[in-house]
Amino acid sequence: MRNSILIENIRIALRSIRSSLLRTILTILIIALGITSLTGILTSIDSIKNSLSENFMMMGANTFSITNRSSNIRMGGGEIIRYPVVDYKQAQEFKEIYDFPAYTSVFIHATYTSTLRYKSTKSNPNISIIGGDENYFHTSGIKIAKGRVFSKQELINGGNLVIIGPEIEEILFENTDPLNKQLTIGSSQYTVIGVMESKGSGFGFNADKDCVIPLLNAKLNYMTSSSNYNINVMAMNPSQIDAAIGEATAKFRLVRDLSPSEDDNFNISKSDSLIETLMDNIKYITMAATIIGLITLLGASIGLMNIMLVSVAERTREIGVRKAIGAKNIAIKRQFLIEAITITFFGGVLGAFFGILVGNIISVVIGSSFIIPWAWVFLGIGISILVGIISGIYPAIKASKLDPIDSLRYE
Repeated sequence: MRNSILIENIRIALRSIRSSLLRTILTILIIALGITSLTGILTSIDSIKNSLSENFMMMGANTFSITNRSSNIRMGGGEIIRYPVVDYKQAQEFKEIYDFPAYTSVFIHATYTSTLRYKSTKSNPNISIIGGDENYFHTSGIKIAKGRVFSKQELINGGNLVIIGPEIEEILFENTDPLNKQLTIGSSQYTVIGVMESKGSGFGFNADKDCVIPLLNAKLNYMTSSSNYNINVMAMNPSQIDAAIGEATAKFRLVRDLSPSEDDNFNISKSDSLIETLMDNIKYITMAATIIGLITLLGASIGLMNIMLVSVAERTREIGVRKAIGAKNIAIKRQFLIEAITITFFGGVLGAFFGILVGNIISVVIGSSFIIPWAWVFLGIGISILVGIISGIYPAIKASKLDPIDSLRYE
């Protein structure tokens, strides 16, 4: 019995929606816009989180980095404290004296704007050149798809050898095996000895466009005395990561010649702590997106309430007829409330669809995988239904309280 009444109310609601189709469509679109902004941005944020997790976790939870400490401004006097860079000598000295069971790598980003050429084919000036040692690929979670890594002797000699990313292979060596081919980086010829496995792009970075050359070669051709080197350390036993960091801190303080009373003038950061920091910052973006979506939905709810009040006014005579033949106040109230919920439900479903679409377009752009955030979808539809209840309850109550005699006389 209750199901048949509900179905009948939904049919009446749909007939009413068709009778004022333009107003209803506009309201549905406004609600859909709010849900799209809410679901779309939250889907995008989930994609960004997945991309960050995939990129950082490739390095493993047992990996940490040593970098120079950023400049600091001392409060009060406004004095800028500039900390020294990690130079080549310090990085190599640390690598030699660090005897903890771990893989240690020294590397540097030589340039981000290099142009590569093979015969008549040329890349855009957006190729990153990295100088790396024998452990760079291991500590960075990079695998070799073709060829090999640098030998110990090749690293000592600093020869013109290069390991390229898969996207560079596609650009320069279409239908050609790149191994042992000569390509031009800047004004020098380099022999390709390997191709890295694809890692994809993420959060604005594209590792597939990287080139790795021997560290000494990068130092001789690209670096200056003020260049800043990076150190990656991967503990062989993940459970010993804290001990590895403690040992690294002590050894690098010796390298930097710091007295016991001096603070560290370098940073040590774990790969998982980096992602935790980024995730913590992303939550503020999530809050802002939610507020924007809710403000849009607030406007939609006002528009819906206006439509429902107009609908009550236009159907006053109909309400009088229904009451005259025995319809109770609760039945009139339920009818108008279901009508409001039906409109917002359509808007919520439409908004959730476009939200997923927009979010995954951004996901494709940043190189993350396709996702359907069911939690956000159901939340969006649930919020839209809540908007329908809030917006429809006052017009429904107003309709149910109309006097049947006055309603029948209404023109």
